[in-house]
Amino acid sequence: MDTLSHAISSGVALPRSSRSSPLLCHGFGSLIFRTRRTHTRSRVFAEIRRDQSIDFNDPDWKSKFQRNFEERFNIPHLTDVFPDASTIPSTFCLKMRTPVSEDFADGYPSDEEWHGYINNNDRVLLKVIHFSSPTSAGAECIDPNCTWVEQWVHRAGPREKIYFKPEEVKAAIVTCGGLCPGLNDVIRHIVITLEIYGVKNIVGIPFGYRGFSDKGLAEMPLSRKVVQNIHLSGGSLLGVSRGGPPVSEIVDSLEERGINMLFVLGGNGTHAGAHAIHNECRKRKMRVAIVGVPKTIDNDILMMDKTFGFDTAVEEAQRAINSAYIEAHSAYHGIGIVKLMGRSSGFIAMHASLASGQVDICLIPEVHFNLHGPHGVLRHLKHLIETKGSAVVCVAEGAGQDLLQKTNATDASGNIVFGDIGVHIQQETKKYFREIGVPADVKYIDPTYMIRAVRANASDGILCTVLGQNAVHGAFAGYSGITIGICNTHYVYFPIPEVISHPREVDPNSRMWHRCLTSTGQPDFI
Repeated sequence: MDTLSHAISSGVALPRSSRSSPLLCHGFGSLIFRTRRTHTRSRVFAEIRRDQSIDFNDPDWKSKFQRNFEERFNIPHLTDVFPDASTIPSTFCLKMRTPVSEDFADGYPSDEEWHGYINNNDRVLLKVIHFSSPTSAGAECIDPNCTWVEQWVHRAGPREKIYFKPEEVKAAIVTCGGLCPGLNDVIRHIVITLEIYGVKNIVGIPFGYRGFSDKGLAEMPLSRKVVQNIHLSGGSLLGVSRGGPPVSEIVDSLEERGINMLFVLGGNGTHAGAHAIHNECRKRKMRVAIVGVPKTIDNDILMMDKTFGFDTAVEEAQRAINSAYIEAHSAYHGIGIVKLMGRSSGFIAMHASLASGQVDICLIPEVHFNLHGPHGVLRHLKHLIETKGSAVVCVAEGAGQDLLQKTNATDASGNIVFGDIGVHIQQETKKYFREIGVPADVKYIDPTYMIRAVRANASDGILCTVLGQNAVHGAFAGYSGITIGICNTHYVYFPIPEVISHPREVDPNSRMWHRCLTSTGQPDFI
């Protein structure tokens, strides 16, 4: 393994576009009956792809499906490698109100009357809608009859018994990838919760996975005093970077430093790295808990209601959209174009367009569109100029990449460097209106780096708080190779491979996308 990204790609599927492939099934480790959207000019209809690995003629197929699902979503635990691992009563008890004593002279505190603990058998329902037909909007069906099958995942939270003695823990936090609102909030609450458990040795690894190998980067001691006010600023106290050293070097560094809890904040690629680190630690029989916290501003992690930073991004995007609207509305034949984040998923563009009520055209990676032609974006812009006098376009960065010249360039994480669709639409719009002899005043706004750098809003602040706390609870409970997410408003633990196989995408037949189309009034651009 030459680099971390190479190690990840050889062991765990990295994020990829799934527009040309069926989604992974929530069971049987293969495919799901999911409506595939075929876009025509006037309608969207469903086409069912049969999963040949499921024999629906077997009267016991439903129970087999559920058993397979339970196996796949069973989260790894220290006792898988150390079956004789002992436990102690949890040192996390809110009845105490004071930190655990440094010397534990009177043993570990326990209050069996406090009913704030989570039972290991608690579960959360993954899917809550019983679709009656595969042609229902947003339908995800296992079989052609949309049979209801319960799918349960592990509930997150503090356990009554823990597998680490706080005085023996050295915990490390690392933030990888790009910036995202809320990073400091998560760091802060991981540190605060660790201290409530009684952990005194907490460090931050600077600049992502790079900090494990770069001898010039010293780990940063962390405490409540250090992190008390970091959530008031954007960015990351620890710094971020993409890529990193080989997995073996990272695990070597964990051993050398004596780290036995590692909290990894990052997106799909970072989580693939965390999973590879977890596997290497198990291979070496190291008593280490590796816990991920999903960080993706694009909101493109599978199975989760949302990821931190997304709400803030949608809120901050309103400023850019409103500026574009004012520019367009104030000019003669004004057109405002705003490019927002979203490599594979158009959630930010869709939600920002819905929230603003000022967008006439929303373009996302999941829905193909043409710029030119009788039903293209440019022809519709002409119609808007003729009827409204101005227009606002909101486009996700990954949209319309088939219209641009492809490059072979990749970033340090192995992601393809996209062409700038916003600039392309701006140039093509100017050219089009010039050629038809209609004056147009085109303004282009790209607020990407302004949005990434802001502090988390109230909604994300709460989400980050709970994610940080539950990350620590999961580690002390002995779980490793897991990530934390919010699922149907409840917090759950997922095994990492189940959430990183590919990016979550906007379903073009979902009610939310239909709501966006209702708001913008745009036609199909094909």
